[in-house]
Amino acid sequence: MSYRWLAVLAMLTGGCAASYAPVVEYNASGPRGGGQMSSRPSQITQGSHVVVRGDTLFSIAWRYGWDYRQLAAANGIRAPFTIHPGQRIHLDRQPQQQVATPTPSTRPPASQTPPPATRPSQPPQPSPPVASTPAPSQGPSAGSSTPSGTGPVTWRWPANGQVISTFSQRAGQRGISIAGRDGDPVLAASDGVVVYRGNGLTGYGNLLIIKHNDRWLSAYAHNDEMLVREGEPVRAGQRIATMGATGTFRTQLHFEVRRDGQPVDPGSVLPRRS
Repeated sequence: MSYRWLAVLAMLTGGCAASYAPVVEYNASGPRGGGQMSSRPSQITQGSHVVVRGDTLFSIAWRYGWDYRQLAAANGIRAPFTIHPGQRIHLDRQPQQQVATPTPSTRPPASQTPPPATRPSQPPQPSPPVASTPAPSQGPSAGSSTPSGTGPVTWRWPANGQVISTFSQRAGQRGISIAGRDGDPVLAASDGVVVYRGNGLTGYGNLLIIKHNDRWLSAYAHNDEMLVREGEPVRAGQRIATMGATGTFRTQLHFEVRRDGQPVDPGSVLPRRS
């Protein structure tokens, strides 16, 4: 093929490129072969992401290093944070400031206070009591604010194996990797609700993300079988998946914790092992 046609082909393929921002990937150079993330900026603030089937606002925020609340505010998305395939999520916008609308006072100024109303000759008859019907309860959804709050979270270990790769923000390792065998249980590290279940994030394989409250999220990667559904509440210590090697080269659990969208060393929040 001539250089001329190669140049034309390069221009055509370049013009068809999607507007996805870069995503994190894994390599095999981590400590003891555990694998680690490639070095990337902690937050992507350029370009945009086009929603595909299976995406949630939480998974998109995780992919690009955003706090899901900030990403929602930047794109004018309100709770319960529903998004649709084909929707464009902008990463190059600042979160919109939420300006509270002042509530007008129902009390008129003192200079315009009306004269007191005259008492009616006969009091109005009370309305007959109406039996109230309780509203049907609704289960939690992945985008709901349940569980809410910003307080501390009580953590437990998500697996029993040996830690083969530790957290290193400088090296781009945003979690820890725990060794195990195929089928070993993966446990919820704290109470919460599943806000993502899928394999759409490069390098994570079969991934679960759990929201513990408005500030804290945790992620469980490389699972074989995922045992919980998106939107399902889970309890600390509940079996949520089985360990596998999806998206990586050996059986392991990659575990991450984020607070306000920023990676936190799991070793700083997990209890000390005896």
